[in-house]
Amino acid sequence: MPRMSRPNPWATKVAALIQGGNTPAALAQIKVAPSVRDLQQLRTLLQAQGALARDRILAETCEDQLQALSAPRLHRAP
Repeated sequence: MPRMSRPNPWATKVAALIQGGNTPAALAQIKVAPSVRDLQQLRTLLQAQGALARDRILAETCEDQLQALSAPRLHRAP
């Protein structure tokens, strides 16, 4: 039987921080986002709320983190 994964509530919690006016805490959370998928969900929520259009720093941070998480990792030999 395939295992169903539960949706990650990270994006909705960070969006709630922004709605509550705690943008610095939301920016800190975005910088340590768990995955690209979570960041994409957050960006979709924020676009629907219009938050990305109102706050340039928030929009730039989301985009920067998406690029950072999407980029291939550089590995060094031990």
